Amino acid sequence: MGFLDFIFGVKKRQIKELLAKDAIILDVRTQKEWENGHIENAKHIPLDELETRVDELKKLNKPVVTCCASGVRSAKAAEFLNLNNIIATNGGGWLRLKSQL
Repeated sequence: MGFLDFIFGVKKRQIKELLAKDAIILDVRTQKEWENGHIENAKHIPLDELETRVDELKKLNKPVVTCCASGVRSAKAAEFLNLNNIIATNGGGWLRLKSQL
């Protein structure tokens, strides 16, 4: 097992653990991206709306796995959520995350 396999394996286990704890999958892509395909039962809040809608997630009182197209926006979203006392991890690109479910 190489270093990258180790890193991605740890991330995959973190995501599975959060999903086992009834985590929410949060897709932070734009509305148009969402309409072109998304993970079933995921919650959609575009990244540019997250700051004003963070209370929606706080009320759910569940951990969050964020996703987007490539993992860049979802990393920003996870960082923001953690700073707002919501347990969150970056799930990366939605298609890759979907393949792990």
